[in-house]
Amino acid sequence: MNAITLVHSGHVPVMLHEVLEALSPRAGGRYLDGTFGGGGYARAILNAADCTLDGIDRDPAAIERGNAMAVQANGRLRMHQGTFGDMETLVGAAGPFDGIVLDLGVSSFQIDQAERGFSFRNDGPLDMRMGADGPSAADLVNTYKEAELADVLYRYGEEKLSRRIARAIVAARTEAPITTTGQLAHIIRCCVPRDRANIDPATRSFQGLRIAVNDELGELERALEAAPRLLAPGGVFVVVTFHSLEDRLAKRAMAILAGRTGNPSRHEPAPLRREAPAFSLLYSRPLAATEEESRENPRARSARLRALVRNSPSKIPASGISS
Repeated sequence: MNAITLVHSGHVPVMLHEVLEALSPRAGGRYLDGTFGGGGYARAILNAADCTLDGIDRDPAAIERGNAMAVQANGRLRMHQGTFGDMETLVGAAGPFDGIVLDLGVSSFQIDQAERGFSFRNDGPLDMRMGADGPSAADLVNTYKEAELADVLYRYGEEKLSRRIARAIVAARTEAPITTTGQLAHIIRCCVPRDRANIDPATRSFQGLRIAVNDELGELERALEAAPRLLAPGGVFVVVTFHSLEDRLAKRAMAILAGRTGNPSRHEPAPLRREAPAFSLLYSRPLAATEEESRENPRARSARLRALVRNSPSKIPASGISS
């Protein structure tokens, strides 16, 4: 088994050791990386065991990187362009899988390329699309009503000053369309002070717009429903999150599947006999990156890893996360 190398350098997958430990790749196993990105997890999984892996990404640039890596993998890596929320349609026939991993949020490749429009540190077109279609961040910023913009920034960016920012954006666009990340970041910085942690004032608003543009929470809800159905008995589903909105969805879905949600009502007695749940939590609490990794890779500071194990092939209950 030849070692597979990354096609591009500079990509540092977050919590790689913990992801590999949770998945425990084995020879003959089948694995799915639903957020291929730079290919860091995929490379490590394929190098850890003589297994096969399917990779999903909506970003055409990530698909190109994956196809180059697939040449090295000698048929053990197959790439699929699309969203991880559609994993059943894209790769269902290749399952069931012994392990599935999702690394949520924006990739370092996307942030580092100013022309992709994700970064408020480097000026570029106000785009933020992970794929190549659909409305861009500029479309939202220049067409949404003030109340709609405020709702996006508050709901997805958890920005407490969302109304003030939305008002400033609407005022600025009456003078000229907002078309670059630098323009938008400047508008936000002029009306939002830095907090005690010295986080850039544009951080939360950019997060909110990015999540809205790419329907990230909707994709995650669909993936949390689909992934457990694609697991083989003994298979492990790993999710690495980077902010509370994602983590709450993953926590709730996994708790329901593992039977950790308690009785429907405190007034109802617990049933005398419960069926063993089809899933178990691999860890009772989410794992965080080590202090050493957080120092070396700032992106890892907010990372949380949750994992679910399929115990049996019995019917899987709906997670209920969309209700």
